[in-house]
Amino acid sequence: MTSPDTYFKNALLQDGTLNDIIVRDGRIQSIVPAGSGAGAETVDIAGALLVPGFVEGHIHLDTSFWGDKWIPYKPCTDGFDVHERVTFQAQNMAEAAPMDVRARNQLDLCISNGSLQMRSHVMVDGSVGLKSLETILKVREEYRDLIDVQLVAFPQSGILKSHGTPDLLDAAIGLGADLIGGLDPLSFDRDIKGHLDVVFGLAEKHGVDVDIHLHDGSQLGAMTIEEICARTVALGMQGHVAVSHAYGLGDLPRDAAMKIAGLIARSGVSIMTNAPGHHNFPPVALLRAEGVNVFSGSDNIRDSWWPFGDGDMLRRAEIISYRSGFFTDLELTSAFDVVTAGGAKALRLEGYGIAVGAKADFVAIPAAHVPEAVVGVPKPRRVFKGGRLVAENGAVIR
Repeated sequence: MTSPDTYFKNALLQDGTLNDIIVRDGRIQSIVPAGSGAGAETVDIAGALLVPGFVEGHIHLDTSFWGDKWIPYKPCTDGFDVHERVTFQAQNMAEAAPMDVRARNQLDLCISNGSLQMRSHVMVDGSVGLKSLETILKVREEYRDLIDVQLVAFPQSGILKSHGTPDLLDAAIGLGADLIGGLDPLSFDRDIKGHLDVVFGLAEKHGVDVDIHLHDGSQLGAMTIEEICARTVALGMQGHVAVSHAYGLGDLPRDAAMKIAGLIARSGVSIMTNAPGHHNFPPVALLRAEGVNVFSGSDNIRDSWWPFGDGDMLRRAEIISYRSGFFTDLELTSAFDVVTAGGAKALRLEGYGIAVGAKADFVAIPAAHVPEAVVGVPKPRRVFKGGRLVAENGAVIR
């Protein structure tokens, strides 16, 4: 049975025009000039800026302490060490609230800020087995009408160093994970070929996408990216692979960065950055100019890796702009694209955007245009999933 139309009137779109949007069965049926639409149910957007739901492209639902007791950040013994941070994380999670409670808290936070599409990395390795994934799968099911969530089987303790992890990653896809992940093949597992053999072998076996954490800097990171690009092309997986963080791209001289950017663009690999304050990060403008798809995510929100994060992808666009030296309207809009269209491309989302035939997943923001929204990060917001109001004034509506 066809549902009645919902008429969203007086919506300010990114092109500056005021429009009415007709939604039926969760999809946009038509977009017409304001005052010329009609529907069985009317929602007045009242001139607010209507944008597609934000894409939270990289987060960790299993490790956040949002909504739990405050857990002080513990510095590494010598600078930043992934191995040591993993140890701290295991210690902290043993004392934290139940994982499902913390995951719900984090989902509510993200939805209330306007994220309606998400990719979360979930630990799957010899240290936790499949327990974390099983928990997050149940929570995902509870939230299926509020947010779409992709889950990455993430080997936080390494693949080759952590006993039984290749088999666990294999089982994770059968259990319901959507992607295969990886972690610093050279610096963590000390075997780039062996590590990537497992990751891409499982991706090819199951027909799933890949998203690899890469913290390694300078030439070490660049060499790993080159190998990932080569594997991607060899397997015909262009558009199906992402490298998260890729800090090393921010360490390279401009000429070297442009050269590898061209390689990344040709291989169809997407690059995720959250523009962290304590690292060099990929040069967003340079990469986009060379044709690389760049997307973003909160990454860690108040966990063992850092105490920051608010689950607001509009805030993330502001941070990317601030750290990148973006000032012009065009530059600020490009940062907005990173947390919307760039994420949609990386996650290969169907029906994304404000267009006829697209899913009616959108956010109403009190702003005159996108650059103002990026700079001001205004609230309150109204969040609609499939044309239904799911969050308002910072609270999720069930």
